[in-house]
Amino acid sequence: MVNLLDPTNVITRMFNAGKYQDMYDYCKELLEKIPNDMVALQNISLSLVYLEKYEEAIKYCDKVLEIKNADMYALKNKIYALENLKKHDDVIKLCQEILSTNSRDVWTINSMGLSLNELNRHSEAIDFYEKSLKIEPNDATALMNKAISLTHLKKYKEAIEYYDKTQVADATIKEAPIAKSKLFEKLGMEDEAFLAAQGVLNKNMQKIKDDAKENKCSVFHQFCDNEFVEYDSK
Repeated sequence: MVNLLDPTNVITRMFNAGKYQDMYDYCKELLEKIPNDMVALQNISLSLVYLEKYEEAIKYCDKVLEIKNADMYALKNKIYALENLKKHDDVIKLCQEILSTNSRDVWTINSMGLSLNELNRHSEAIDFYEKSLKIEPNDATALMNKAISLTHLKKYKEAIEYYDKTQVADATIKEAPIAKSKLFEKLGMEDEAFLAAQGVLNKNMQKIKDDAKENKCSVFHQFCDNEFVEYDSK
C-alpha cells in the first residue's frame, strides 16, 4: 500500500498539480525539523526553479552539493537556474563536471550545446549536438538546436535537413516547419517555402511539384486540391 503521507509522495502530488508554492512551503517545514533532509533540499530547489526564483534555487542546490558533491538532481537544477540567469559560462563548467563522470548523459550534452549557442560558439555547439545524436539519433532537442546552429552559420541547406528531421522526430515542434520555410525563402525557393510552412516534409515536396506541373496549376492550388481530396475521403 502506498503511504500517502510519505514526504516523497506528498511532494510528487504537489509537483504534478503545479502547486509549486505549496511544495516550497512543505519542504521549508521539513527543513525546519531536519535541516539536512535531502528530499526536502532537492525539491525546494526544484520548486524555486518553477517559481522563477533562480538565485534562491541555486543556494539550495549548493546545500545539497555540500552534502553530496555529485548529486545529479542538484547539478541539473542548478544548471537550469543558471541558464535562466544567462550565466552560460557557469553552465558549461557544471556540464563538464557531469560529463567527466558520465559522457553519455544526453540532457547534459544538449545543455552544453545550448550554452555554447548562447555564447555564439555555434561550431562548438554543433559538436555537442552530434555527440547527442550518436547516442540518441532521434533526439528532437539535438536535431532542432543543430538546425539553429547551422542557420547561424548560414549553412541553410544543411539546416533545412535538420529542421525536417526534427519534424519527423517530433511533429509537435511547430517552430521547425516555420524556420524551414524561412530558409527556403532565403534560398529563393518559394514553392518549397510555401509547402514547408504547411508542414510538408522534404521527401513529399517533389511529388506535389510534379503533380502541379502535370495538372498545369500552381503548387498552391495542387496542395489545396490534395487537401480537399484527403478531407473528402474521410
